[in-house]
Amino acid sequence: MTSDKKNISLLVDIFAKSGLTDIVISPGSRNAPIIISFANRKEINAFSIVDERSAAFFALGLALKTKKTVAIACTSGSAVLNYASAISEAFYQKIPLLIITADRPPNLIDIGDGQTIRQNNIYANYIKKSYQLPLTLDTKEEFVTAEKIINEALNTCNFPQPGPVHINIPFDEPIYNISTAPISGTLAKYENTIPAIAVDDLKEIANKWNKSKKVLLIAGQSESNNELKTILQKLSEKENTVILTETTSNLHGDKFIDTIDNIVSTIKENEAELFKPDLIVSFGGQIVSKKIKKFLRDNKALMHLHISPSGEKMDTYFSLTDAVKTDEVTFFSSLLENITAVESNYSVLWTDRKTEVERKKKEYLNQIKYSDFKVFESILEHLPANSVLHLGNSTPVRYSQLFGSKQGIVYNSNRGVSGIDGQVSTAVGYAYYSEQLNVLITGDLGFLYDSNGLMNNYLNPNLKIIVINNSGGGIFRFIPGPDTTPNMEEFFVAKHNWKAEYICKAFNVGYFKVESMKDMEEILPNFLNSKSDKIGVLEIFTPADKNAKVLREYFSFIGG
Repeated sequence: MTSDKKNISLLVDIFAKSGLTDIVISPGSRNAPIIISFANRKEINAFSIVDERSAAFFALGLALKTKKTVAIACTSGSAVLNYASAISEAFYQKIPLLIITADRPPNLIDIGDGQTIRQNNIYANYIKKSYQLPLTLDTKEEFVTAEKIINEALNTCNFPQPGPVHINIPFDEPIYNISTAPISGTLAKYENTIPAIAVDDLKEIANKWNKSKKVLLIAGQSESNNELKTILQKLSEKENTVILTETTSNLHGDKFIDTIDNIVSTIKENEAELFKPDLIVSFGGQIVSKKIKKFLRDNKALMHLHISPSGEKMDTYFSLTDAVKTDEVTFFSSLLENITAVESNYSVLWTDRKTEVERKKKEYLNQIKYSDFKVFESILEHLPANSVLHLGNSTPVRYSQLFGSKQGIVYNSNRGVSGIDGQVSTAVGYAYYSEQLNVLITGDLGFLYDSNGLMNNYLNPNLKIIVINNSGGGIFRFIPGPDTTPNMEEFFVAKHNWKAEYICKAFNVGYFKVESMKDMEEILPNFLNSKSDKIGVLEIFTPADKNAKVLREYFSFIGG
């Protein structure tokens, strides 16, 4: 059974033939043909989530877990705009989403018809490509055009790098008619290959590398990749090579520097030249650390290469020489065969500083009292092995960088755009298909902002949510600037007395709370290890007036 609208019937057929299985649909009327066609196709899992904003982030979580394109579909009008936050996140984090929006026919746009806006190419700046299907497929030309659009859109979602693609579909009345004769389309085959590095280019890069005493590799946000990790571990043995990673890089190695902020904060002005690289090679997505961005912008390398299969020229450090159009495994494995040993103390410089900073960090943590910093230490110590850790913006993901990565933990965070929205919904989507323990650490505002992520019939009890409630946006209490204005608490921090307890009751979610270090020691281990038939939320109340002071004093302590 399918809709009698041939354009959507063809899309569903090719979607299923391509091996895709998931679509998240929000209720509406104009998208009735989409609902009828997808929800009644046995090979497809159709999820129903009311709020389009939450639905799109839920789909983002599904795609992050399955590593396959996930579709989202909504009705016409303002519903379409509610997808924008998640689409921008998917674009910058390179996650494949197929956005399907129902629309009125072109002749009804801008004439005062209800629930009608200009939808064609509406996400222009935040998608890989936008398409509009023909209103009818009554001619062979229309059918061929639609078939080509659908196949190209599905391929573009994943090649050369993943990302969101939009298909706008106009539907004329009547929209609820059903057909028992689905349209059949042809699944196109594409020869998608990532180019190898040209021999001359490889020789030139290797030559630069072999002449550099200070080579800095910087890994941005990425998925776990064991093959890449093995290659990087071999490179980390080179005296002239330092590999900087973050928890969200999902790369763990004995000699990797995975606590960037800790180390960069200790570099004195008279030491900058020692740590300044000759050559930077960056790869992956966004970097959390503002400190390394500032350091490398102030102390520019002679050469900076960014690895990108799509040729994206991401000039994070204001020193980009060129983008290398290939993938990381191809690049570093080819390079490994062409570089030679270079006598240098660059690797020792960074590792010695890391050892010293780690010693001071432990000393400081042993002497401080109950605070965000101490709470985060306790959570990470008690986190079970082989868990998935979802880190909210802004303070949770930053605190995690101070502790570095743990072997076997998967780190996720919406760091494409780094917005506050969608933290709960993304974790709920990821956890749906996960068999591991999933833990989301979020702030109070992040949780409250996306609390309708719990208005969802697909809550997997393997998800535990930890809300660190410091009565507002804690990040604004320690970044420079807000405290120099009279508006900090009301407009930057958004100080409040709200709690998560009654939200949890409304959505039938387990609720626990912590208000002291003694509570943490008693409640946290049981919360993380307990089995339940529903999601649990642990709200940890921390002293807002002390958290910023503790963190500022930490950086002074390790830098002294």
